[in-house]
Amino acid sequence: MNEMGVALELLGVGMISVFIILAIVVIIGNLIIRFVNKYMDEDIKPLSKNSSTAGLEINPKKLAAIVSAVNIVTKGTGRVTDVKKI
Repeated sequence: MNEMGVALELLGVGMISVFIILAIVVIIGNLIIRFVNKYMDEDIKPLSKNSSTAGLEINPKKLAAIVSAVNIVTKGTGRVTDVKKI
């Protein structure tokens, strides 16, 4: 039974250490994201009508659906700057 106790102890220590490390990774990732969003300025360039994709017009209803979906998923913080067919 002693070997089983050591095995369970190692299992517990391993699971706790993995949980702590993953929690630290998530916290640091969230802090980096918040820092970048707060202090790094994003240059937004307006869409030009003279681009090479100007001939491929997207349906306004589809564009509205894409913009609405991005707005819902990002809770108002995301912006659609360009839509390209791939």
